[in-house]
Parts: sequence; C-alpha cells; structure tokens
Amino acid sequence: MPSSIVTPVAAVLLTLVVWALPGTAEAQAPAQVPDEALAPARYHAFPSLREQAAEQQRWVEERVTRVLPELMREYGVEMWIISQREYAEDPVFFAITSPTTFAARRRSIYVFHDRGPELGVERLALGGTTQGGLYTMYRSERPAPTGEEAELWGDEQWRLFRELIEERDPENIVLNIHEEHAFADGLHAGEREALERALGPYVDRVKTEPRLAIDYLAIRIPEMMPRYRQMMETVHAMISEAFSNAVIEPGVTTTQDVVWWFREKIREMGMATWFQPSVAVQRAGEVPTSGPVVIQRGDLIWTDVGLDFMGLTTDTQHNGYVLREGEREVPEGLRRCLATSNRMQDLLLEEMEPGRTGNEILAATLARLEEEGIDGTVYTHPIGDHGHGAGPLIGRWDAQEGVPVRGDVALRASTWHSIELQATVPIPEWDDTPVQCRQEEEAYLDEAGQRHWVFRRQEQFHLIW
Repeated sequence: MPSSIVTPVAAVLLTLVVWALPGTAEAQAPAQVPDEALAPARYHAFPSLREQAAEQQRWVEERVTRVLPELMREYGVEMWIISQREYAEDPVFFAITSPTTFAARRRSIYVFHDRGPELGVERLALGGTTQGGLYTMYRSERPAPTGEEAELWGDEQWRLFRELIEERDPENIVLNIHEEHAFADGLHAGEREALERALGPYVDRVKTEPRLAIDYLAIRIPEMMPRYRQMMETVHAMISEAFSNAVIEPGVTTTQDVVWWFREKIREMGMATWFQPSVAVQRAGEVPTSGPVVIQRGDLIWTDVGLDFMGLTTDTQHNGYVLREGEREVPEGLRRCLATSNRMQDLLLEEMEPGRTGNEILAATLARLEEEGIDGTVYTHPIGDHGHGAGPLIGRWDAQEGVPVRGDVALRASTWHSIELQATVPIPEWDDTPVQCRQEEEAYLDEAGQRHWVFRRQEQFHLIW
C-alpha cells in the first residue's frame, strides 16, 4: 500500500461491547482489554445551539476569506455573483451565509470581486444581511432616479446592482449556470432573466466556470474535521446499538422497526437525517419481497444511515449477523465476503490520487479488481455540505463504465468522500448463494492528498446473539 494511504491497522471491531448471552449472566468479552483503535464506538455530546452557531460561523469565515480567493485566482474569475430569492436559494447560498440564516431575504445578491492579491476579494451584499459581518452592504452614492428613469428600473435593487457593476467594471463575471452540474446551476430561470437585464452590456462578460462553485463546496477546511470525526463515531455507535440485542429480538423485530429506531434515535440526539434510513436482510432461504421483513437467526443484516448536523452530512453502510442457536461466530463465507469488500476499499483508496478524474480512478480500480478476481461494483461520491456532495463521482451502481460529466471532474486534496461499494461473493454455507457485502465509510484527503478514514472502517460484523 502506498505511503499516501493511511489505514488504521487495527481499526474496526465495532461490536466489542460485552455481549451477554440470553438467559445467562455470563458475558462474552475480548481476551484482552482493547486499545483505543478497537474500543467500542461511543456517542458524543454536542455543544449548545449557540455554541454550534459560533463554530459554524468561524467555518464560513475561513471558507470565504481563505478558500474562495484561491479558487477565484486559480480559475481566473474576477467577479462571482450569487443571486436568489427566498426559498429558491442557490446550492452555494448556505455555504456563504451564517448558520442563523435559514433562507434568502426576499432577493439576496452576494457579489465577490477580486481586486488582486494585495487588496483581496471584496464581499458585497445587496439585500439580505451582512451575515455577521462577512459582507459589506452596498450603498449608492448617486442620487436616486426619478420619473421615467425610476420607472425604467422598477426594482431599486437592480439599479444598485448595475451601479456596483459599472463602478468595478470587471473583465469577466461568473454566474452559476450549467446544464450538467447542479451545484453550479443555482441561478433560477426567472432570476437569470432579471439579472441579465440588469447587467445590460456587461452580459457579454459573463462566462461559465462550474469548477468555482463545485470546488468551493467540495473543499473542506481542517477546522471542520474534529467535529466531523465526532459525528462519524456517533454514527458507528448508533449502528452498533441498532445491530444488537438492545434493539433486535430475532424472530420478532422487523427491518422497519429498526428503520424507525434510527429515526427516533437521530431526533433524540438533536440531529436530522438527509434520507430515510434503510435496513435489509440477506439469508440462505428466500427473503419475502413484500411487507415488513422479520429478522431471523442466520440473517445477514445491512443498514444505510446518514446524519445531517451543523451543516455537515454523513453516509454510512454497515453489516451485521444474527447468530443461529449454538453459533459463536459468523460463517467463514460471510467473513470472506466482508474481507473482500475491505480489500476493494484498499484498492480504491490507493487509486484516489489528487488530479485524477473520477472516471480515471474508477477504471484503474476496476482493472485491479479484475486482476484479483474480485466481483464487485464501485459507486463512491463526495460528501460534506451535501450528502451526495460536489466533486467527482467515482462510478455509479448502474454506470461502471464511467459517469459522463460528473465523472470527469478532477479529485482535489482537502476533500471528503463516501467510499461506497459492494463485493459479491458465493457463500458455501448457503449453497453458494451469492451475497452482496455493501459498505460505505467516510474517508478524506488531507491537504497533502494523503487518504485517511474519518473515524475507522468496519472489518468485523456487528453481532446479534
């Protein structure tokens, strides 16, 4: 494994809680006290809403003062305009505003004007607020128009906007318009018409640069990681509890019972989820195709759950096993399946070199899977402000030949990714029935491009006795 890949050697056993066998006081415990890397995942207590908002405000300030100027110069953008109306916000809006802002105010226009390295990027607001001092409210020094001129402009805000543009006279202007990249296509059709009218002759200076919005949303600042790591450990702890006898009674509990346990637990933690959790089973016999599925002994159980908290998202898939009567370990075939998906994670991370496109990484990874005789699919995505975040897609479950446009985006350092994939392995103990071991775990590229797990990955099954 290249030195740029950092994988915890012992990371994994999420079920090293003390397991008590039903009907006995005797406990199953590890032979020795686990070190920190093997200790059970724990829930984290998070600060008050007021403290959370202060922390998030610092993140926004760092992004607009440090990340944005570098990107504007990298892509040769002199002026970037983000304009929206209430409840029709640009995807970038919540990454440039305070955490106490829940929607645009009527019409909110934010303008970023690069005056060069010495003067820096000017941040101006027309409508909305200063977002806690991040922006300067633009005020006109010209007398207000009257008569026909006032009627011509109609909305005073557009007249001020035109004055701002004339005063700064930018060589180029980027608007968030793109038919393929949603994160760079936040300018609604009606808003675009009004904006272009207000630009007048300056509309000829508008250029398309989707990488600005994409990369601004994709790049993670180091200050976010401590909080994100706590979120990830909390997800692991939550799945460990869900996939235990505290929640699941074999032969009684249904997959939907566990789904709604997740929903209630997430709410109890003061968090939200950005999608309905999933829980499903695979087994040696036939699985019902309709109605709630009762979890039985001998089932391989799987979940996909994601948190939405403090403007950050997670997306995690783990596997568990319900021991049969008399069983003390997971069947060898299933253990091999999970180990195979772990091997796929290793191969994918090795290929995730900054500068390569998602499609290049996908092709290289699939070629190595073929060399090793692994049957599996890769469908990894960026994560951060959004669950399916901005940045390169590395495959889709239905597009293993590559993903047009979004797969052609280059991978950058300082980004987070959901390493999502599955290995298909025949299980001898199940009459060679093919089983999918689906996993998803958050990893990140640091500022040097080295790869790390945010918390750790699953390498052993959660067990239900």
